[in-house]
Amino acid sequence: MKLNHKTKKNFKKFIIDYFKDWTVFQTIWLISFIILDFYLFFVMHDTVIGLIASVTGIICVILTSKVRISNYYFGIIQVVLYAYIAFQNRYYGEVILNLVYFLPMCVAGIYYWYKNRDQKKIDTALIKKINTKEVIFWFLLSAIAIIVYGLILKSWGGQLPFVDASSTVLSITGMILTVRRAKEQWIIWIIGDIVSISMWVYVLVNTGNDVSILIMWVAFLTNAFYGYYNWRKIEKTEPARFRK
Repeated sequence: MKLNHKTKKNFKKFIIDYFKDWTVFQTIWLISFIILDFYLFFVMHDTVIGLIASVTGIICVILTSKVRISNYYFGIIQVVLYAYIAFQNRYYGEVILNLVYFLPMCVAGIYYWYKNRDQKKIDTALIKKINTKEVIFWFLLSAIAIIVYGLILKSWGGQLPFVDASSTVLSITGMILTVRRAKEQWIIWIIGDIVSISMWVYVLVNTGNDVSILIMWVAFLTNAFYGYYNWRKIEKTEPARFRK
């Protein structure tokens, strides 16, 4: 089936509009991590599933830092594949988190971000800031949940139960704030990504497997710092895109 001239023109315009605001840093960041992913995949004989999960996850988070609604489509792929890998490594908290929580939250994210989209920019949502009391509430609730969930995972015989619980709970909190388009999500993601990196370093040291997943989490952490910087920059330079 051949596309007519108008369809081709509209598609070309969509691609140009979609990529025209990518900075040099964002482009280099994305390409560098993907190249590193493929290099380690071949050198360390990692799994294809791990590679795809890592690449889609990296694309997802950089699109999130750019406030792009399409981040969730890549996120859905990453969530399903990551849950499978986590199950193989007995990180049951991560499995439950991804299949029971992240997957439906990705769908919710598409709905809420599209509902609050920026009418002047393609595939872009407006962002917001939550108050100090709400920030304190989420931090205290997360701390309590980590303790309780860690004890549950320990009783199940899970590996590194309290570390696993920390990763799970912080990811839940981070995702809630992400769907709400809150700038403060990035602080939660920074802490959670550091915890998750420690989990997968443990896996790599003890089994030599899943290096792609470790690289993915390092990319997530790098992007979390950048995301916080970029959303603060938007708050200062483009106040029309920022709702209180």
